[in-house]
Amino acid sequence: GYLVLENFASDDECSGMMSRMEFLLEGFDPQTISVFSTKNQARHLSYCLSFLFIFGKERTDNYFFESANNISFFFEEKAFDPEGKLKQPKSLSINKVGHALHELDPVFKSFTDSKKVGALLELLGYKKPVLMQSMYIFKQPGIGGEVVPHQDNSFLYTDPPSCTGLWLALEDANKSNGCLWVLPKSHRDGVARKFLRDENGVKFDKSPPTYEMSQFIPVEVKAGSLVVIHGNLVHQSFENKSSKSRHAYSVHVVESEDCVWSSDNWYAKLYFCSFLNFFR
Repeated sequence: GYLVLENFASDDECSGMMSRMEFLLEGFDPQTISVFSTKNQARHLSYCLSFLFIFGKERTDNYFFESANNISFFFEEKAFDPEGKLKQPKSLSINKVGHALHELDPVFKSFTDSKKVGALLELLGYKKPVLMQSMYIFKQPGIGGEVVPHQDNSFLYTDPPSCTGLWLALEDANKSNGCLWVLPKSHRDGVARKFLRDENGVKFDKSPPTYEMSQFIPVEVKAGSLVVIHGNLVHQSFENKSSKSRHAYSVHVVESEDCVWSSDNWYAKLYFCSFLNFFR
């Protein structure tokens, strides 16, 4: 259900993306506050994103939904004190940036559109792949949050399911700083549940499955390694309690040939037309 390709990205490519993200963070206004969490799904709705009330301002789901077409910034839950103030610099408080880096930023677009990524997708059997979303994930030292067990096909659903995750380690990822953990062969079991959007917002169609945690294995990789993740593979990561960050760049791709993009995907209204007309 997964494949590790060592040295997929060069040192220059990794450092270039990290430098570019540092530049983007410098221009980010932290008053635009949204918090990313996966730990408490009853409170936060999902693997995706919750919008909390901070400084007395209501953060609606619009910021999340609009992030499909933007470069948006999401904070760690533990980045704030009880008064809602950042406990440390914003560069050490961000959880992730998404979800259109691959479309809007020249550095991330250059890597994502590279010949080697295209060749990989061809080897994976894609005929007309569509890059649906991208994320820069920080896994901050000391406060990097847990990502609960999930399947990517739950959030980016086509009929038949066709999502593949491309997870690039920009820094070494190991058990101490929150590397990926996977449930081997779980991709054979199909999609356990879907994350749906309707007129009332977003929700899962089923309760979360129960997994035997002892069956997960760590995927420890060096910077520059690419982890290819089948859309049905159950994977997760734990909190980063170490003093070192674990930066990564993640892209999700789906097939458009002989596949139908589900209209109740979480950003179906934003992406449905562009999905159908992606190939010109």
